Amino acid sequence: MKRRSSTDLARAVGQFFQEFLPGQRGMSVHTIRSYRDTLLLWLRFLARDSDARIAALTLADLTPDAAVRFLGHLEKTRGNSIATRNVRLAALHTFTRFLIGHHPEHMAALQGILVVPFKRGAQRRPVDYLEPDEVESLLGKIDRSSPAGQRDYALFALMLNTGARVHEVLNLKTCDVRLESPHQVRFVGKGNKVRLCPIWPRTAKLIATLIATNRRAPEADPAAACIFQNRRGEPLTRFGVRYLLRKHLPNRLGGGPGVAKRIHPHALRHTTAIYLLKAGVDFATISQWLGHASLNTTMRYARADLDLKRQALSQVFPEVLGAPTAGRLRIDGSEFTRWLRRL
Repeated sequence: MKRRSSTDLARAVGQFFQEFLPGQRGMSVHTIRSYRDTLLLWLRFLARDSDARIAALTLADLTPDAAVRFLGHLEKTRGNSIATRNVRLAALHTFTRFLIGHHPEHMAALQGILVVPFKRGAQRRPVDYLEPDEVESLLGKIDRSSPAGQRDYALFALMLNTGARVHEVLNLKTCDVRLESPHQVRFVGKGNKVRLCPIWPRTAKLIATLIATNRRAPEADPAAACIFQNRRGEPLTRFGVRYLLRKHLPNRLGGGPGVAKRIHPHALRHTTAIYLLKAGVDFATISQWLGHASLNTTMRYARADLDLKRQALSQVFPEVLGAPTAGRLRIDGSEFTRWLRRL
């Protein structure tokens, strides 16, 4: 039986993911997976659109018209938002530029994909974060008498203590934690950037207890074991963290009347950022703490917190709100330190 040779598109996809993204661009595993999902959706769409198998697709099938129809499919059929549609298009642009550099004979058609514009009108969702009573509710409802409860408490305590991204916490290994003073953890963030984050002694004690009780294979290196594991001793997933958050905080997902609040794992990161801001920590320090690439990303927390807006409003209309007219209002950070010290 004659073996079918791979197409030019198949070879290009392999080189894109195996060599270009990780080697030349140095992209993280999570970014590469996002690109993978985009190309997989596009290839499936092209196969259905042309009534062909994915394995039979070639570079000639990648046309500007097909890209436009694919983007329309994402919005109308899959119900994607404009922001998601633009993220998918950014991945297509990166792949297209790679193809132009390696297959200049297809440059004319591929350049048409690059001029497909990003769509305006994408609305930025408000920053969702936990109020102090919600933090108390989350930590207070966890049954710490069981191993699973001890893991959940340590997980959320560390996320609130550090404001780390979910994947940063889940990728944390025993060798990344300093359990003796000064207590700290080492995170690998976006773009494989490494940063150190201090933790409270109480948080370090929770992690030390969890490490001691974790299951691990006898032949495995203890220092390389993931700290947060499921019942089978496998690394916990981000979907698992979302499930656990909703399990321990089920009645807080809807927010108040007329207010749409999504309580998701990333909201814990927002919570830490908001309370660092309330405690008077400067933007540069918060940016380094959270691993932001730009101060602009950190600045949006100043626009997100209602308490800060109320403070500003009370200074503009003091006689209406009954606020003091003299002196500058000072934001109290005691709430932040109060729950953080109790972790």
